[in-house]
Amino acid sequence: MDMLSRRSFTQGTLGSLLTFSLLETLYERDAFGADTAPDVSRWFADVNQLGWDLKEQQISQADWRSKLEELLAKVDLPALLKSIDFDKLTKNVTLPDAGARSLRFSFTQIEGAPQKLAYGKQVFAMKKGCSVVPHGHNNMATAFIILQGKFRGKHYDRLADEAKHVVIRPTIDREFGPAEYSTVTDEKDNVHWFKAESEGAFIFNLHAMNITPGKGVPTGRIYLDPNGEKLDDGLIRARRINHDEATKLYG
Repeated sequence: MDMLSRRSFTQGTLGSLLTFSLLETLYERDAFGADTAPDVSRWFADVNQLGWDLKEQQISQADWRSKLEELLAKVDLPALLKSIDFDKLTKNVTLPDAGARSLRFSFTQIEGAPQKLAYGKQVFAMKKGCSVVPHGHNNMATAFIILQGKFRGKHYDRLADEAKHVVIRPTIDREFGPAEYSTVTDEKDNVHWFKAESEGAFIFNLHAMNITPGKGVPTGRIYLDPNGEKLDDGLIRARRINHDEATKLYG
């Protein structure tokens, strides 16, 4: 009886130790991270703090991208949709025949959400075949999350500014679906273009303005024609255009 008790105790102890060891290993490797989405209000707060850290020069653009993409990868998409009241926001929306419609929303109804935002925010809504037209960014950092639908997403590094052109290099060209994301800074993937490949396609957008105070460049978009002159090493000399021409060509 004593032997059985000792054996049971030993097996139970070893089992507990193995279980604890396994859990410890999983936590060390962040094996739970990919499946564990943070509470949406805490997620918003963390995303917002990164925006302030960037604008106040506490972190680099590269660090902002890296840390933000970690958060974007963990977004709870159903919770995000609910938090912005997506069904109400998109109900009876008339989608344009070219380009994208910008839908505005408020975070104020989200308990615990930050009251002072580092970002502007909007949802882009498109018909199939329409686009967030090709454009680059001056003194901005932005992030996209696909809320609904499929898109063809393209990004380009912005290498050199010329009087009437910008030299760019393709970096991303792939399909994006719900919960997938991308980011933009002055330093990386500065030019992007998203074309809807399904009906009723929606993108969640955050954009931080004036991320480098005193830079001397007007903050905002620059529209480009990415089907420009082909240069060596896969580079493109893209013509500067205005919003109307970009919409006519690619909307």
